[in-house]
Amino acid sequence: MKFELKGEYIALCDLLKTVGIAQSGGQGKAFVADGNVTVDGAIELRKTAKIRKGQVVVCFGETIEVS
Repeated sequence: MKFELKGEYIALCDLLKTVGIAQSGGQGKAFVADGNVTVDGAIELRKTAKIRKGQVVVCFGETIEVS
């Protein structure tokens, strides 16, 4: 899926909530903490990692392309 970024960046846990993978920001943080999220192919454990245009996030088989 594609996600169009409005500002400079979005926090990883907020991105997961915004696109509907996580039901809440807290659930998004849990997904990240459990190692279920990769950013550009590497496991990301920082819950509020700044996701910027051009990055690719994968969580539970769902791919998010940030543009």
